Amino acid sequence: MNQITDIKIKPCGPYETNCYIVEYEDKSLIIDPGVGALEWIKKETTHPIAILNTHCHFDHVWDNQITKKHFSIPIYTPKDDLFMIQDKTSINNNVPPSEPNVLIDNDDEFFIDDIAIKFVHLPGHTPGTSIIVIDDYIFSGDFVFANSIGRCDFPYSSPSDMKKSIHKFIALDFMDKKIFPGHGSSTTLYKEQDNIAKWLDHI
Repeated sequence: MNQITDIKIKPCGPYETNCYIVEYEDKSLIIDPGVGALEWIKKETTHPIAILNTHCHFDHVWDNQITKKHFSIPIYTPKDDLFMIQDKTSINNNVPPSEPNVLIDNDDEFFIDDIAIKFVHLPGHTPGTSIIVIDDYIFSGDFVFANSIGRCDFPYSSPSDMKKSIHKFIALDFMDKKIFPGHGSSTTLYKEQDNIAKWLDHI
């Protein structure tokens, strides 16, 4: 089975949203191609095989479709966020529409080539918000950051869902993994499982 050789990070757009390239020897995965991400992606990799979305706020998916077309690769998107990228809407900052090839249904697990991918559905920030588990790494989008969590006061956010997701996150029975969030610096699963309960009283 292929092993990850590198994880490249580029903060993109006005909110410095982290786009990730997960590199293997002969292929790569793109996670959350935000505003202007394609130009960076083209410089950093020549062999992506898929685009993975943690959720569909505009700053995470702005370059979804143009990246898909440039490399002729599929997009994997949480199904509960599909409505956010089907049409340009002011509610999502007029994000360019994109056409996912695969809709992720909650806690889906699957392979892309020989790479094992696990989505863990943690709604609250958006209906489809998920973390993506690949090997010893978690790409957490806007669910959890270093010592913080995603907001749940946006349109289509849900404070009640966020509370349920926090409890689900605390209960995840994984070995410790490095977390790469949608904004800011990396952290670890065990650290954030210890930190996150404090937010329950502030939602």
